[in-house]
Amino acid sequence: MEEFGLYNPANGITTLGFRDLSRVNYNFSETELYEEAIRREEADLTVDGALRAVTGQHTGRSPKDKFVVRDANTEDAIWWDNNKPMTPERFNVLYQDMVAHAAGKALFVQDLIGGADPENALPTRVITELAWHALFIRNLLIRPNRASLETFTQKLTIINLPSFKADPARHGCRTETVIACDLTRGIVLIGGTSYAGENKKSVFTVLNYLLPAKGVMPMHCSANVGKDGDSAVFFGLSGTGKTTLSADPSRTLIGDDEHGWGENGIFNFEGGCYAKAIKLSAEAEPEIYAATRRFGAVLENVVLDENRVPDFDDNSLTENTRSAYPLHFIPNASETGLAPHPKTIIMLTADAFGVMPPIAKLTPEQAMYHFLSGYTAKVAGTEKGVTEPEATFSTCFGAPFMPRHPAEYGNLLKELIARHGVNCWLVNTGWTGGAYGVGRRMPIKATRALLTAALNGSLNSAEFRTDANFGFAVPVAVEGVDNSILDPRSTWADGLAYDVQAQKLVSMFISNFEKFEDHVDSKVRDAAPGFLVAAE
Repeated sequence: MEEFGLYNPANGITTLGFRDLSRVNYNFSETELYEEAIRREEADLTVDGALRAVTGQHTGRSPKDKFVVRDANTEDAIWWDNNKPMTPERFNVLYQDMVAHAAGKALFVQDLIGGADPENALPTRVITELAWHALFIRNLLIRPNRASLETFTQKLTIINLPSFKADPARHGCRTETVIACDLTRGIVLIGGTSYAGENKKSVFTVLNYLLPAKGVMPMHCSANVGKDGDSAVFFGLSGTGKTTLSADPSRTLIGDDEHGWGENGIFNFEGGCYAKAIKLSAEAEPEIYAATRRFGAVLENVVLDENRVPDFDDNSLTENTRSAYPLHFIPNASETGLAPHPKTIIMLTADAFGVMPPIAKLTPEQAMYHFLSGYTAKVAGTEKGVTEPEATFSTCFGAPFMPRHPAEYGNLLKELIARHGVNCWLVNTGWTGGAYGVGRRMPIKATRALLTAALNGSLNSAEFRTDANFGFAVPVAVEGVDNSILDPRSTWADGLAYDVQAQKLVSMFISNFEKFEDHVDSKVRDAAPGFLVAAE
């Protein structure tokens, strides 16, 4: 079989069993992928020159359709309470069926790197039938130098065929959509969904499996660094503000979503950003807005008007509209993806109950407690079937991507925080003045002002009160911030209604943490919220 493309590696995809393909397009450039995506009617152009694709019924991830192969290597290493098993035999049948499905098709291959730290890098080959998927992952991962592509050897292979429909009875999956990970062989199979985010999260999942064994902490976080080398990481689920808040013009952006923390400091897993585009504006998020409206960016499920101008306020396709662009589109982005050990950790939550303060200082034990809890609200559209925010606990701020038990990640983080003397803060970007549907979203200007004070150290000298329900320290007054929002109970019209909501959330925390109590010490258990209620 003849294979085509700018680079034709010696270990091409025929070694994976692919046969009778019409064309294999290796490592096409952005321009070539644009041409193919438009010619094949996969996507269209915006007025600014970005590529816009619509993903159909899947406008978010499908975590219920994700499986991990259970074999001798993974049997005792995987957190099976959180990961659905698939037998090696079923995976092999799925693999063979997907390879057979590719017969006669053109495929696009991108050879890329997950991880900016050479000692922990994961060379990844992505094979897909969609040109725009190839451009998406080319934007999101790290591009090797051109010379190295001739001898590129992958440690992870992702095969993504959206047109393939799985058979639950035959393949041991749940629906026609499947994401199957063989961590021993380093192969991920994706079928039945065009949502491009599955590609990047598959790389994250594999790194989350590999790195802890090397003493490296994988993190679902954004990261930036100040002029004095004062780096910070921002933990949080999608929609809590990781991308928005780390894009700070006064600080260098390391990355917006996935990082590792090892012996030499922190490093980005990716080479691009995957930003939520709903309600995107030049005023609120100028760097992300500019990166989205240019050639090379990939827009997912963004509505265009009759002149092909993106309407970022239109959620008729989904709330989970997205923009994927390479990191160098952000003017102050890091060229290396590397930074020193962090001085500050921010844990972001979007509290749909309207109970938590906009910022709170955490002790190391409280930081461990809230990291393992991972409380936030799922934002509409992030996952299929979620149409409005709902309270959730996602351990390590990324349970769907965590193959190992949370205690492994939690203990790694606790050790690193202690070793490097890191300051930890909990920041609520959710609701104030009432629960979702009554209150309003926390003002982003206030959040940015509080973050600035936390990062530059000035917030450490503020006067603090102890939160009556959660026990953490909350500043009483911060320059440039309306002091009333610092006391969430005072923003509610009915203080007693606030107390009821607070007790409800406290109960949820306590109930959720029961499964971790045997894996933490008494100091972390004692960091749990209580039932002390503010007086009327």
